[in-house]
Amino acid sequence: MEGYAIGVITLLAINCVAALGVSLFTGFTGVFTLGHAGYMAIGAYTAAILTVEYGVHYVVAIIAGGILAMILAYLIGIPTLKLVGDYYAIVSLGLGEAIRLIIENWNSVTRGARGYPGIDGYTTMPVAVCFFIVLAVAMFFLVNSTYGRAFKACRDDYVAASLLGFNTAHFRVLSLAISGFYCGVSGGLLAGYMSFIQPVMFDMAKSTELVSVVVFGGLGSMSGCLIGTTILTLVTELFRPISQYRMLIYGLVLVLVMVLRPEGIMGTSELTPGYIKRLFSRKKKADAAEEGAR
Repeated sequence: MEGYAIGVITLLAINCVAALGVSLFTGFTGVFTLGHAGYMAIGAYTAAILTVEYGVHYVVAIIAGGILAMILAYLIGIPTLKLVGDYYAIVSLGLGEAIRLIIENWNSVTRGARGYPGIDGYTTMPVAVCFFIVLAVAMFFLVNSTYGRAFKACRDDYVAASLLGFNTAHFRVLSLAISGFYCGVSGGLLAGYMSFIQPVMFDMAKSTELVSVVVFGGLGSMSGCLIGTTILTLVTELFRPISQYRMLIYGLVLVLVMVLRPEGIMGTSELTPGYIKRLFSRKKKADAAEEGAR
């Protein structure tokens, strides 16, 4: 396999890990966020510092970055998730930028805006794909568990879920912590893939990109989230030779899908054998109806 294709697959696996985290919080728990790039930054810098300064094995460093991001997300979530709707989105935006600015100005630890160089290129394609598979399977079991049903209850009707006895505040904070872990792991993998990180890599645009792929694929659909991430990552990478137009194409793809299918590519459905069978069944019926009309 060519080096470029390997690089694209590696980047795709890294992006999918982060997208799964945001999908849990925004798609399955129903809390819109614009600050998850901050948790990626925490994971990236933690993994970079541990591997470069202390010689920690990269697997331990990546997981440590995810755990630190999870702890921070949990502590942030306790006071902030009392807010709902647009209010939390605004707070999350400020928190994401605050994390980035702290990293940018903490020169003695993070080397500031100049970036952190010399990171070992530990994120090979097998490493990224293995992390993605393990975390995707874990997410699948989570969203189909009792906790997953509680997250969906918080999304569908926050007040009704509270009246039915769900500790909705606890589940929202737990969802944020788990999504922070996923984004932290993704950041740690990104650090090993790029071998150089800067605070500007984790700005508001990155947070917006993470939310975009989740909405694009379908809120409340794991497979839709992964399909959306795949499409938008490939659009970004395959049109890199015409860099002056690729973001225009990226935007057009987003707009077209949102206009033609506002619920996203998959909506709330999952890409299961049953779904594929129903899809082909509907197509056959449509073809039969068209043939009868003729």
